[in-house]
This record gives sequence, structure tokens and C-alpha cells, in this order.
Amino acid sequence: MNKGAQESERLLNHLRRKDKAAFRLLVEEMQPYDLEQFFLRLNEFERRRFLYLLETEEVATLLEECDLHTQRHIINSLGKHQIADVLALMSRDDVVDLLGSMESAERTNLLTQMEHREAAKVRALLDYPEDSAGGLMTDEFVSIHPKASVQDAVSLLRRKAEESETIYYLYVQQADGTLVGVLSLRELILAEPDQSIEEIMVERVISVPVNMDQEEVARIMSRYHFLALPVIDPARRLLGIVTVDDIIDVLIQEAEEDIQHLSGLTSGLDEQAVSSWRSAQKRIPWLMLLLAIGLATANLINLFQPTIAAVPALTAFMPMVAGMTGNAATQSLALIIQRLPHERTGVSFVAKMLKQEGLAGLLVSMVCSFQFVLLVALAFHQPRLGLVIGGAMFATLLLGTLIGTLIPLLLNRMNIDPTAASGPVITTLNDILSLLIYFGLATLFIDQLTHP
Repeated sequence: MNKGAQESERLLNHLRRKDKAAFRLLVEEMQPYDLEQFFLRLNEFERRRFLYLLETEEVATLLEECDLHTQRHIINSLGKHQIADVLALMSRDDVVDLLGSMESAERTNLLTQMEHREAAKVRALLDYPEDSAGGLMTDEFVSIHPKASVQDAVSLLRRKAEESETIYYLYVQQADGTLVGVLSLRELILAEPDQSIEEIMVERVISVPVNMDQEEVARIMSRYHFLALPVIDPARRLLGIVTVDDIIDVLIQEAEEDIQHLSGLTSGLDEQAVSSWRSAQKRIPWLMLLLAIGLATANLINLFQPTIAAVPALTAFMPMVAGMTGNAATQSLALIIQRLPHERTGVSFVAKMLKQEGLAGLLVSMVCSFQFVLLVALAFHQPRLGLVIGGAMFATLLLGTLIGTLIPLLLNRMNIDPTAASGPVITTLNDILSLLIYFGLATLFIDQLTHP
């Protein structure tokens, strides 16, 4: 048993024995993540006792670490007055996320329990779209006037540190709120105490508009490796900051949504939070589409019945050729989907990816088809059949690679989400084209296959 597991067992024993002193000693040393993981493993009765033994600040820390479903569960377990105290201690952007997930009446009820000024600030943040820079930002940052001294800035940081989301950046604002510069904590510490802020600040500030989509904000954050990004209005007034922890959540969320889209699940809802019927509704349209494709493919095979009757062995290798084609297309699709958020998808990018994947597909096709020709020739003693199937595999693998590359690029160019539509489109094209090539090539060389 590792140290973390031993610590959890000891804490659980203290909780069950109601040994508050020993419980407090352990909890005070725990990281927020460990606190959340411990809470999740408790039953309902133990959770209530656990929350009772926590300090208000610790409950706020626990809430910030939990997902929205668990947050709401905890809120429902707290008393009316404790809820207001906990929300006041949480980061404002986390409070906004929590309240934004609630029904209007429930949200209003919680806001009325909060201190008036704090509730007003939360309401202002709730007005921004959830998936925008405004929806991600917090207004808990430290700012200073450019005429202030370094010594003034250090004193300000000491006073504001507890209530600020981060103190690694100090934002420089004019009296009207206009953002004119930024200063890192490192630069501040290294400066002379009597220097003015405007002497040492960086005037070229990388910022994002309040209505920018959260995915674009994430791209900018990852591009510049910042810990926080300032959010501005059209007049360049500083409204708030987006911190790196929120961007990590966005990246995880977007990755999960991409996986859901590729699987045919176009809803961003958590599968565990919806009914089986709701989940099935999201899957059925895509499965019905693939069923229709299967029927079309079956009719296509009927056109080549004379060829299949003449060379029955063709049917044995057909799934392998189609499967290999699909795998090649999926590999290229995954690469393009991964690259799209980080690239400017102009003509040069499309040409670059087609060249890169085309060459990769050519090499893969040559190696796989050559191995297949040898396999059929040596294992089944049918070199002519091996050459025909190997030739078909070469063509379909190369084509599948190009289709897997081109389709998401074209859909993206047409402003259609490639993660949602690429899978069915690529499956359709691959199935039809691979069968046409496979049986078409066999039909072309039918005489060589049927006559020794």
C-alpha cells in the first residue's frame, strides 16, 4: 500500500471513530486533489460527517476541485448560512461555473444568500456566454497605475494576494481601466524599490477580447505559455483574466467532445448524467446511417457475383482489405483532427498535409501490399491471386490515407465540424471505393485468376 493509500485509510479510521483532533491533523496536510478523491470514496453518511468536520475554507477548496455534479451534491448537504460563507471563499470563476449549471430559480436563491457586492460581481460574470473568454475569466486580479512605484506594487500584492486568483502577473491600468502594460512577479522582485511601474512594465500586452471562443483562448495560452491571459473589452479596458487551470479544463472538455463526435455522440453531456434513452437517441442516427451504407455495399457486391463465383477465395480476403483501408483512413483522420486547432488552415497547410500523408500512405501501402503478396503466394500457393489482392490493397490503402486527410480539411473549410461528420463520410467513401477497386481489379484479371 502506497503512502497516499495509507493516509486515506488513517483518515477514514479517524472519521469513523469521530477522532476530530487526529482527523484535523491529517486534513490540514492534504492537497485539494487528495481531499476530493477521499470524499468521492465515502458513502452518504460519511460524506456528511466529513463536511461537518471540515473548516469553511476547506469546504470551499473541496468544491473548487470537484466536478459540477459533485459540487451540487455538496451544496445540497450544507446549511443555508454555510453555503453563503463557502461561496464567498471560492474563486469567483468557480462560483460562476457552479451557478451557471443550475436552474434559474436555484441560482437566484443562492445569489440572494450571498453578500450583496459579491453577488453583483457574480451576476456580471454570469452574463457572458459560457464558452467565451468572458465565461472563463475571473475578475480577481491585481492591477496598478503606471505612475506607482515598485515598492507600492509589492505592498499592494501583499494586501491583495489572498483575494486574487494569481499574483504572478501585475496588470497596469490607467485611471479609466485601460490596460497599458503588464509586469511579472519576477520582474517586480528584481526591480529597484524606487523605480516606477511604467519604467519596467511590458507595454505590448497579449490579451484576448471578451467574446473570443474558449478554444481560441486555449490556443493563444498554449502558444505563449502564459499562466494567465488578460481579457479586454473593445475599448481595451481590463475586465478580467483567464488562468491556466481553466484552460486545462477547456482542453480536456474539448478533447472529450471530439471523442464523442468521432463516436457519433454529438452531445456534450456526460453519459452517466443522462438516461439510457437519451444516450441511445444520440447514437441511433449514426448507426442507422452506417446500416444504410452497409445495405448499399451489399448491393454493390451483388454486381460482382460472377467474379466471386469464379474465384470464391476473394470473399475471404475482402474484410481484410476493407479493414486495412479503414485503419489507414482513421490514422490520418486522427492526425488531422489533432493538428487543426493549432494551425491556420490555409492552402499551404492543406498542401503540406496532403504531401506529408500522401508520402506516408505510399510507403505504408508498398510495405503492406508486398507482405500480403508474399503471404498469399507462400501460404496459399496462389501468387496470381496474391498479386491481384496486393495491388488492390496498395491502391485502397493509399486512397484511404488521402481520404482520411482530405475529408476533415474540406469539412473544416466549409465550416462543418470535422469531428462530427468525418467518421460517417470517410466510412461511406472507403467502403464503396475499396470494394470497387478490389472486385474491379479482380474482374479485370479474372482470366489469369481462373486459368493456371
